[in-house]
Amino acid sequence: MNKEKSKSITWKKRTIRLILFPVLMLMVYGFLFAVMPEKAIAAFKSSEKIFLNIIIPLGFVFILLVAFNLFLKPAHIVKFFGKKSGIKGIMLSSAAGIISMGPVYAWYPLLKELREKGAANSLIAIFINSRAVKPFLLPVMISYFGLRYVIVLTVVTVAGTIVAGYITAQIASHSPLIVKDFATM
Repeated sequence: MNKEKSKSITWKKRTIRLILFPVLMLMVYGFLFAVMPEKAIAAFKSSEKIFLNIIIPLGFVFILLVAFNLFLKPAHIVKFFGKKSGIKGIMLSSAAGIISMGPVYAWYPLLKELREKGAANSLIAIFINSRAVKPFLLPVMISYFGLRYVIVLTVVTVAGTIVAGYITAQIASHSPLIVKDFATM
């Protein structure tokens, strides 16, 4: 009985959070439209443009989440992205971050899911930081800065992502309260 009551309260809180933001935004737009209709329309069009820019990457990540839930078992994730995956996990995480597309926040739900299934904090940090290297921009960078500079910058960036991943894992593992607080937000 107590578990049911707890689930009901959690469901109510989650529902309120899901509804609260859109309702508040509608109220803000309504107020702005009443006071400054031209600016409200411009703001709404800007929001619409942002939404249309992120809907495709979010849809792609949603499809990946469904595929991962269907085909990847926690044992697979631990094998490739777990704490004991070693150099193979580092290389795979770094390569995946480099070739990933779209805004980084579109990847957060997938990364959270991987983390819950056993992916190491260090490898998730490596993935996020490796997104700084973009292969399609390398030719442009070479034309502006030269080949030697771009190679050094890319190697240092990838090495830095590995160091940042290691530091993230160390801090996260020694601060369970901080990690728990952030995970429940």
